[in-house]
Order: sequence, then C-alpha cells, then structure tokens
Amino acid sequence: MSRRSGILEFAVLGLLRESPMHGYELRKRLNTSLGVFRAFSYGTLYPCLKTLVANGWLIEEPGTGPADTPAAPLAGRRAKIVYRLTAEGKEHFEDLLSQTGPDAYEDEHFAARFAFFGQTSRDVRMRVLEGRRSRLEERLEKMRLSFARTRERLDDYTLELQRHGMESVEREVRWLNELIESERAGRDQRSSGPDGAARQDTSGETGGLPRHRDSTRPDPSDDTDT
Repeated sequence: MSRRSGILEFAVLGLLRESPMHGYELRKRLNTSLGVFRAFSYGTLYPCLKTLVANGWLIEEPGTGPADTPAAPLAGRRAKIVYRLTAEGKEHFEDLLSQTGPDAYEDEHFAARFAFFGQTSRDVRMRVLEGRRSRLEERLEKMRLSFARTRERLDDYTLELQRHGMESVEREVRWLNELIESERAGRDQRSSGPDGAARQDTSGETGGLPRHRDSTRPDPSDDTDT
C-alpha cells in the first residue's frame, strides 16, 4: 500500500468514526475538511472503500431518504450505499491515531493527523507536534546551507523562490511552537486543581489552541518541501 493511499484510508476511517456517510458525502468532506485530499476522485475513493470493507473495517448498508448525489442517467444507476465503521474499524483507527512514527511528521500525513487531533490523546499530539517541528528544523537548516552555497550562482527570481520556501518553513515552525506551548499549558492547568493539588490528567481532552489575532496561521496541508 502506498503512503498516499494509507493517508486516504486513515482519513476515511476518521470521518466515518464521526458518522456513517455515503460515498458522495464522504468525498465532499474530504475535499472541504481535509485540503490535502482536494485532488482525490471517485476513481480513487471507491477502491479505498472496497478495501476497507474487505478488511472488515467498514460495512455497506442501503441508503435511505432522498439522494443528494449528482444527477445521473436512470439506466445502470446504482442505489446509494452508506458506509459505516465497524467495531474492528474503530479499533484499527484508534491504533493508527496512537502511532507517532516518522510518517506522522511528513507533509501530507501530518495534515491528515492534525485534522483528527480532536480525537487524539494529548501525549500523542505532543509527540507528533514535536516530531514535526524537529523534522522542519532539520529541513530548514539544509535549506539555509544550500542557499548559502548557491546564492552567488542563482538569478534573482530563483533566489526569491528559495527565500519564500525558507520563510514558509520558518512560519510553520513558529506555529508549531505556539501549538506545543498551548498543549503544555493546557496539560499543566489540568494536572493540578485550583488549590494546587494534583489532579488526574484526562489525556483525551483537547489542549488549548493559541489565540490568533489574524489569519496568518499556516495550512498544515501546504507543501513546505522546497
């Protein structure tokens, strides 16, 4: 299974954990909620759904109510199918949510993981955020070294493109720093009561997100690999 198809399976399981959907509705949610999947088509989605059904992670049920799918010729038109997450599928998705390996830090996979942070435990969120930050800091250092070595041989437009790439990575690193500090602050606040007494940490709670005074927060689905 390719990395990109694995990301799609992860996102499909996550969306169906929220509620059952038919294919057209699921594709709309992938397009609107997860920008990384804007380019996915029915030709990519339905083989993924069939694989998840074959693995026992989804079941197909006949749809009810008026269909909101695009108009199609009556001849050969299939009944709407609703996809529902099984208990095994929920367990598999929760296992995927708990993983914090290197794939979780890569551009597209990180965007999908971040989209489901509301369903992810605090400790896992922290490991993914810190891993992503470390990966970007390594990338930024390589970009700076490359820029220093080649700047004398490049024209102004190529130099400007490289500067833009570095600024994009620097902006995401600052954003990650804010998220990590907010997660830590939320954890510290929940670990002790008002009187300073220790209190059990419920790791499933969502950490406090940083407040933004403008809309310059980077899109985690942006490809920052220049």
